[in-house]
Amino acid sequence: MSDTPFDSLDDCFALPRVEALALSPDGSRAVLTVATLKKDGTGYERALWTVPADGSGAPRRLTRSAKGEAGAAFTPAGDVLFVSARADAEGDATDESAQLWQLPATGGEARPVTRLAGGVDGIAAVAEQSGQVVVAASLLPSADSVEADAALRTKRKEAKVAAMLHETYPIRYWDHDLGPAQPHLLGLDLAGFADTIPAPEDTATDAGGEDDSADPSPYPPTLPRPIDLTPQPGRSVDNAEAALTPDGRTLIAAITQPEERGGRSVLVAIDTATGERTTLFDEPGFDIGSPVISHDGTVLAFGRAARSTPAGPSDEEVWVSALDGAGARRIAPAWDRWATSLAFAADDTALIATADQDGRGPVFRLPLDGGEPEQLTHDDFTYTHVGVDRAGGGYVALRSSYIAPPHPVRIAPDGAVTPLASPAPLPDVPGTIVDVEATAADGARVRGWLMLPEGASADIPAPLLLWIHGGPVASWNAWSWRWNPALAVARGYAVLLPDPGLSTGYGLDHIARGWNAWGAEPYTDLLAITDAVEARPDIDETRTAAMGGSFGGYMANWVAGHTDRFRAIVTHASLWALDQFQGTTDHSVYWQRIFTPEAMIEHSPHRHVESIRTPLLVIHGDKDYRVPVGEALRLWSDLAEHHAAEDGTMAHRFLYYPDENHWILKPQHAKVWYETVFAFLDQHVLGADWVRPRLLG
Repeated sequence: MSDTPFDSLDDCFALPRVEALALSPDGSRAVLTVATLKKDGTGYERALWTVPADGSGAPRRLTRSAKGEAGAAFTPAGDVLFVSARADAEGDATDESAQLWQLPATGGEARPVTRLAGGVDGIAAVAEQSGQVVVAASLLPSADSVEADAALRTKRKEAKVAAMLHETYPIRYWDHDLGPAQPHLLGLDLAGFADTIPAPEDTATDAGGEDDSADPSPYPPTLPRPIDLTPQPGRSVDNAEAALTPDGRTLIAAITQPEERGGRSVLVAIDTATGERTTLFDEPGFDIGSPVISHDGTVLAFGRAARSTPAGPSDEEVWVSALDGAGARRIAPAWDRWATSLAFAADDTALIATADQDGRGPVFRLPLDGGEPEQLTHDDFTYTHVGVDRAGGGYVALRSSYIAPPHPVRIAPDGAVTPLASPAPLPDVPGTIVDVEATAADGARVRGWLMLPEGASADIPAPLLLWIHGGPVASWNAWSWRWNPALAVARGYAVLLPDPGLSTGYGLDHIARGWNAWGAEPYTDLLAITDAVEARPDIDETRTAAMGGSFGGYMANWVAGHTDRFRAIVTHASLWALDQFQGTTDHSVYWQRIFTPEAMIEHSPHRHVESIRTPLLVIHGDKDYRVPVGEALRLWSDLAEHHAAEDGTMAHRFLYYPDENHWILKPQHAKVWYETVFAFLDQHVLGADWVRPRLLG
C-alpha cells in the first residue's frame, strides 16, 4: 500500500490549506488565503499569497505576522485589503482586536485603515471604481459614535462586567453569544488615503486608549472616519449580505426585518454619503438576499425564496431588476438547482452561478435574456470563490472534490480548466473513488460516492463505513477537512458518501423526499444504497458501521433505533429529542416552521432508545448552539437508563469537548476525535482490542 499524508493524522493536519481566493481587478493575479499548522499544533496561522492568474509563475507570500491575515479583497487600484489582529504600531499595544489593513499594489508594508475599539468583523463590500469600502463591525447599543463605543467598552472591561441584556430573540448563533454589541455596516472612503507621519496629538488619544479627560478619546484623524450606514440596527445586520455600486454611492444590503422570534430578509438601498435608506424588496413570507450588482451599475441580481412549511421545501429563485428595484423578474425559472453563489459575467449579459449538481458543484451561465442556462464545467469538482476576469475573459476559482482539496484554477470561456500555481500542492490521496447509485422502493434514484481502499477486491473485501451528511439540505460534493474520508480509506475502510432524500443537487423533488418526515425516505434511501454497495464483491457486508454529524447524527441515532445491521455507530453533534431540540437550538422558529408538531414527535429518535442494540460513540461540543449539548446529555442519560449493566458499564462511549462547537476545529482536538473514532470502529468492526487514546487520560 502506497504511503500518503493520510496514513498519519499528524501528516494530514500539517497539510497547508487554501481557504479563500480573490481576483485582482485586472485579472492578472489571485490572492489566496492559506492556513498552516502552528508549531505547537494547537491552531492554524493564515497568510496571504499571490499567484499569477494565467497558470504561469510561482506563488509568492504577501503577508507574514503572528496574528495572521484573512478576508482578502481588492481595491480598484489593485491594493489588497484584509482583516488582521496584527499589531498597529500607532495603536494601543494591548489591543488584540482585528482591524482592516491595506497592502499597496506598488509594494511596501501594509498599513491599518481602521482602529475601532471592537475591531472589524469582515469586509462586506468594495466598490469596483471608487475608494468606497464597507466593513462589518460591532458597536455597543448605547453608543452613538465610535468614540462612545470605545469609552463604553473600556468601562465594561475595567468593571469586569460580562453580563448581557437581551431585548429580542435570538440570543445565540452557531457558537457565540449575540451581544452585548450589535453588528453594523460602516462605510469608509479610501480615496486620498495615504501614509502620513502623525503629530504627537494624533497618537496620544486613539480610541480605546488611555484618556485622562471626561470625554471619549477622538477617533484618529489620520485614518478614514467610519460612517455608520446602519445606526441602531438591533439584530437586523447579523449575517448581512451587501454589494456596492461601482461608483460606491449606493450600498445594496440584505438585512433582517424582525418579526416575532425571527425575521425575514429584505433588500434595502443605502446612500453611502447620507445614510438615507430605501426599501427595495420586502415580501412577508419570503426571504430576499444575496445581492450582486452589474459592472455597469444598472442591474441588480438577488435570490428570492418563499418560506418553507411542513408541506414541502420552497424553490430558491434567481431574480434581476433595475438598481432601484423596477422591472423585477425571475430568470432561469426552469433551472432546477439552487445557486450557491452569483456574479455578473464580464459583459453583464448573464449571471455566473455555482450550484450543487449530482454530487458535484459546477459553474453555470444564466443568460439575462431568457436563454437556457449553460453548464460551463463538466468535471467531478465543486467550484467556489468564482472571480470574473473582465480583462482577459474567463474565470478564476477554487475547486475541490473528495480526492483533491481546494486549489486555484482558471476556467476558460469554453469551460477548459487550467490549474494555477499554489503554495499548497495537492496531496496524494489513498484509494479510488467511484459513482454508485441505487433505486429506492418508490423508484427514486439515490446516488453517492464510494471511496475504496487500495487492494479492495473479491479476495480481500473492505469493511464499509456509511457516512451520512449533515444539513440535511446539503450534498457530499466537496472536500472537507473536518470529516475527511481519506483518513478512513488509508486505514483500509471503504467509505460510502450517499445523498438520500433531502439532499441538494438533484432537483426540488429529491429535497422534498422526507420533508417533515426525516425518518422516512432519508432512512430508506440510505438502506437502499447501502444494500447496493454491500452487494459488490469488494465490500465485506459483515463488517459495517454508520456515522454522521448534525443531521447525519440525527440519522445515525434513527438508524440505531431501527436496525441492528451495523456493528458500530458514531453520532456527532446529533439531534436526539426533537421536542427538546426545537426550543433550545439557536433559531427555534425555523425548525418549528418546517415540522408539524405530530411529525416532530413521530420522527424523534429518542422514542426508540429501547430498541438500540448497536454500540454508539456519542460526540458533542459544549459550545454547540445549533445542536445544543443537551441533546447529547439526554442521549447519554437515556442510553444509561435502558442499556447500562448492573455495574453501570456500557458498550457505548461519550467523547465530550468543553470548548468546541458544532465541529471540532482545534487540530489537537480533531486528532483526538479521529483517534477515538478509529479505536471505536476498529474494536467493533474489525474485532481489535479497545485502545483508549493516550491524551484522554
